Amino acid sequence: QVQLVESGGGLVQPGGSLRLSCAASGFTFSSYLMYWVRQAPGKGLEYVSHMTAGGSFTYYADFVKGRFSISRDNAKNTLYLQMTDLKFEDTAVYYCANGCTYTSTYAKCEYRGQGTQVTVSA
Repeated sequence: QVQLVESGGGLVQPGGSLRLSCAASGFTFSSYLMYWVRQAPGKGLEYVSHMTAGGSFTYYADFVKGRFSISRDNAKNTLYLQMTDLKFEDTAVYYCANGCTYTSTYAKCEYRGQGTQVTVSA
């Protein structure tokens, strides 16, 4: 079955950086678009970024452009999210996912992991 296991979250000060990882198994990782989505306290699931199966194209929500970078290693079945210049409003549980549909205010994914908590606090 599909398994997505995120890691790398933590507590960071504003302006700091974190790198999230997602280990995927149970499906042909290299054949799928992969997503990062997040859920802040009291809010719904929100699209962050995604990358095409081969890694040629990347897409970002406007609020993370220039600060976050998505990447993948298909040989290791792993998805990454490098986050820099973190802001208070980036505090959320971050999920690796696939099978997502999204708008600017909404995301829904067929599969996602258990998530990793990112807390931005002074």
